[in-house]
Parts: sequence; structure tokens; C-alpha cells
Amino acid sequence: MGKSQKVYTKEFKEEAVRLAQTSGKPIAQIARELGISDSAIHGWRKELAEHGKEAFPGKGHQTTLEEENRRLKREVERLQQERDILKKAVSIFSRESK
Repeated sequence: MGKSQKVYTKEFKEEAVRLAQTSGKPIAQIARELGISDSAIHGWRKELAEHGKEAFPGKGHQTTLEEENRRLKREVERLQQERDILKKAVSIFSRESK
């Protein structure tokens, strides 16, 4: 059986980072008290610094930029399909007119 990964809420992660920054305790001690690894706090702190309010979007959620990128890729695929259909239609109609 595989090892299941614990999932923490956005609020938990933000609170852990806030404790690490303001409590004056070592990160390792805070991590032990919360039952998590100190590397998790370091990672969360880095993500919060890089992404601000968009940090920790949750399972299946993406940042605004990632969501826009996904939407554009879907649109490109749809347009390519439409183009291919039109190419086939042109070839069919050009054969019929001859």
C-alpha cells in the first residue's frame, strides 16, 4: 500500500508561516508542535512570499496565470479542430465542382 500524503488547509499553512515569522521560536520547534516537518514550513513560507494571496490554491485549483494558460490551450485546440474541419470541407467542395 502507498503512503497517503496529508493535506493541509490554506489557513493552516498561513498560520504555520505566521507562527514561524512572529513567535521567535525556531522553525524546527514550531514544526514539532504542529506535527509537520520543518521543510514544509520553509516551502510554505517560500510559496507565500512568491505568490502572496494566490499561494496555496488548493487541490485542483490553479493560480490565475495557470488557469488562463489552460483556457487558452483549450481554445487553441478548438480552433485547430475547426480549421481542420474547414480544410476537409474545402477539399470536398472543390472536388464536387470539377
